[in-house]
Amino acid sequence: QVQLVESGGGSVQTGGSLRLTCVASGYTYASWTMAWFRQAPGKGREGVAIIDSDGSTRYTDSVKGRFTVSQDRAQKSVYLQMNSLKPDDTGIYYCAADGPFYGTWADPNLFAYWGQGTRVTVSS
Repeated sequence: QVQLVESGGGSVQTGGSLRLTCVASGYTYASWTMAWFRQAPGKGREGVAIIDSDGSTRYTDSVKGRFTVSQDRAQKSVYLQMNSLKPDDTGIYYCAADGPFYGTWADPNLFAYWGQGTRVTVSS
């Protein structure tokens, strides 16, 4: 049984920062790819950032230079540091795990394991 638990969401003003944390428990693979997705109101789930077990990272264009994904595999944790937040960043942020998917983008259909989500609200 795999569990992913996100935390760190909240409400901030434009330009603010938040740090999301995802902690995995249960039977997990050290080689898994971890990803952050978000879902804005009325929209589908989109990939935000992805990190492979070797530390390789990829980001969607809209967050490049503002968001940083990192990990502590010993702690089974992955983080998303979000700076210079904009109203368009508002949504529910989900952590996902599976793979590995070296070099691929964060297609939600590839990931079997998901957290419950944490809400991020950015006001103008």
